[in-house]
Amino acid sequence: MFTSKILKNTANHFKNVPAYLHNTGPRSLTALPKLMGQEYDAPSMKTNCPGPKSKELLTRYEKTNKNIGHVQFFVDLEASRGNYVVDVDGNRMLDIFTQISSLPLGYNHPAILEAMQDPSNLVTIANRPALGYNLPNGYTEKLEEIMMPIAPKGLDYVQTMMCGSCSNENAMKQVFLWYRRTKRGGAEVTQEEMDTCMVNEAPGSPQYTFMSFSGSFHGRTVGCLSLTHSKMIHKLDMPAMDWPMAPFPSLKYPLDMHTAENRAEEDRCLAEVQRLIDEYMEKGRDVAGMIVEPIQAEGGDNHATPYFFQGLRNICTRNGVGMIVDEVQTGGGCTGTIFACDQWGLDNPPDLVTFSKKLAMAGYFYKKEFTPDVGYRVFNTWMGEPSKMILLEAILKTITQENLLENVKVTGKVILDGLNELQDAYPHVFSKARGNGTFIAVDCVDNQKATLISSLLKNEGVNLGLCGSRTLRFRPALIFKPFHADILLDALDKVAKNMN
Repeated sequence: MFTSKILKNTANHFKNVPAYLHNTGPRSLTALPKLMGQEYDAPSMKTNCPGPKSKELLTRYEKTNKNIGHVQFFVDLEASRGNYVVDVDGNRMLDIFTQISSLPLGYNHPAILEAMQDPSNLVTIANRPALGYNLPNGYTEKLEEIMMPIAPKGLDYVQTMMCGSCSNENAMKQVFLWYRRTKRGGAEVTQEEMDTCMVNEAPGSPQYTFMSFSGSFHGRTVGCLSLTHSKMIHKLDMPAMDWPMAPFPSLKYPLDMHTAENRAEEDRCLAEVQRLIDEYMEKGRDVAGMIVEPIQAEGGDNHATPYFFQGLRNICTRNGVGMIVDEVQTGGGCTGTIFACDQWGLDNPPDLVTFSKKLAMAGYFYKKEFTPDVGYRVFNTWMGEPSKMILLEAILKTITQENLLENVKVTGKVILDGLNELQDAYPHVFSKARGNGTFIAVDCVDNQKATLISSLLKNEGVNLGLCGSRTLRFRPALIFKPFHADILLDALDKVAKNMN
């Protein structure tokens, strides 16, 4: 189905591809820095995946770590290049999962390698400071020059962290601190508050709550699990706080054919958000904050329109609720803008926006009024990692120099158009193709078929992830081109032809 497209898109786009995406043929990898930028022409499978070497290493790994149920294969990072991941068995796969959507420039991008080998960066790489105590010279300038230019409009401050989960945890803490400070109205902290907080009792430990949404995923730490409602496996056996869960819209596709139904669905969900806030307020369990993903990734790539998020912003403002947007998955350019919330057209921006993954650094941007009142209230040993700023600087420069945000929009349209063709051709296999930029998904009939397709695709040389209960998720690097998309679509077409 897509063979002619491959030829057409290759002719139209290959001339604009940077040199590092061209393959100049098999070479020795001894000159690692020079050669890592040469991308392969196509997938190449020598064994099924996982192959014998991966299985052998997994057996060895199990001797030191029994938590192996989720390991798929072992990667040869030295041999992996650009959009292709190579495993230890020599299988070369077009990677549409990119280490759980965390490689914005693919594998061994020359800009990354060059930055890591720059002698002026060695001190930063070798010495990891405790940022809460001792800021290294030049760090403030790095924040000003690298991080603040990408901050969502209206968010003038940034707190770096180590990962997405701890970013969400600490962003939540800043909302609780802000809310309690607001309710205290300038009064001094009482002795009773100081005493009762030490035994987890009110008033020192107020019975405030945090709202999240059905289908949400915000991390695997204990606090974040109370906000997570995507899969049973994340939550089973874990104690959870009694916090409100609002419904997230379930949109019908194609969107342009279900405008009225989808608007009614979003209005229903917004009304329920307000009802829950009122209900918890009446119980003396104020909703201090709300956290929401622009696209619910782990929960199944569930989308909502800007209208819904505008409604959430208005509800939060009206009720004095802090609003966190979790952009751990969507941040970094994969929707065509650095942050997906930049596309919502908000008059009043979110109060905090968390990030990680494709931005290499982790943390959150926030408004001034959400600043902790004293030191040590948001604190840990590392509070980020300056060496990751080296990666982020190289990533952002490459995004600009190679116009990768535009590439995401162009390539995303190729993928989504192709998926629409596939679901028309194989309605018994695919449905509900949807996406924003290259943040794309398509549903399968059930979980078994989705799992089977993912497995078969690996043996066709395409590494693809799953989410939700029956969804194939597409998370390519920002350097993924239309001719890469055609290889992906061709593999999906081949697998679907053999499905009953």
